[in-house]
Amino acid sequence: MLQDPLTIRTYQRLTDALVELWERGYRSVDELRLFLDGYLSALRATNALEAHKIHRLEEEAVRFIYDSSNFTVPYEPELQTELDR
Repeated sequence: MLQDPLTIRTYQRLTDALVELWERGYRSVDELRLFLDGYLSALRATNALEAHKIHRLEEEAVRFIYDSSNFTVPYEPELQTELDR
């Protein structure tokens, strides 16, 4: 569980970006994982978070990617057709 406020905000930004990528058509786990790897690499390069927090963030983000319920449309309206009389 993430407990540091900065790590939590980073996780929220990251997961929002992953959902946005999915909505734009990047639906492959490999594509999302590539984005995640780049994001984490940038965090490591800038020393934005401590190494152990980045590692924990990665574990949570990977769990997020593999949970299919995070990438579903919450409500898809059904088309209503008029019945022939």
